[in-house]
Parts: sequence; C-alpha cells; structure tokens
Amino acid sequence: MDPNLRNMKDFLTLYNKVTEMCFNRCVDNFNQRELGGEEDTCVDRCVTKFARFNQNIMKVYVDAQTKINTRRMQEVEENARKLEQQQKEDRQKEEQTQKEASAAGPSVLTPIPPNAPGNLPM
Repeated sequence: MDPNLRNMKDFLTLYNKVTEMCFNRCVDNFNQRELGGEEDTCVDRCVTKFARFNQNIMKVYVDAQTKINTRRMQEVEENARKLEQQQKEDRQKEEQTQKEASAAGPSVLTPIPPNAPGNLPM
C-alpha cells in the first residue's frame, strides 16, 4: 500500500475515533441543531485533551525510535569494523603463506632425459 494513502487512512481512522468518542461523551441533547454551551465546552476540552495526549505519545515514540535507530547504526558500524578486521587478517595470512612459499625456494622440476639409466621405455 502506498505510504501516503496509508497515512491518510490512519489519520481518518483516528479522526473518526476522536469524533465518536467526544460526541458520545459530550452530546446529550438532540433538540437543537447547534451545540449547547456545556456541550461546546466539553467538545473543546475533549478534543484538546486528545490532541495533547496524542502529541505526548508521538514525542515518546519519536524519542524511542531515535534511540533504536542509533543503536542499530552502532551495531551496523561495529559489524562493518569486525568484517574489515577479519578481511585484513585473512589478507595478512595469505601474504604470510605466500612469503613462506617463496622463502622455501623455487620448486623447479627438471625433466629426466629419455635415455637416462633406470628410465624404461613406454
């Protein structure tokens, strides 16, 4: 699902929940089309209270998410350092092996002449 569409859906769901919750709490007189004085005050308080609550929850969420992201980045960097160190050690081992092989001297195979004693014809 498109992230913008999902955000819009989430917003509308939240809006509908707040509207229903505040309506059920505050509206008790259906004799007039407009909200009465107490109803109007109640709705204002309800919406304000919910908005502040939602803002505080989002602040906590953002703080927690920031800490999680920071921890993940540190883990990724640490893993990258470990991998780099391992690759460096592997290269050093390979170089050491090559040095030892070249220090042992060249291993040159000399062919045996066909007429040499002990060489049987095939």
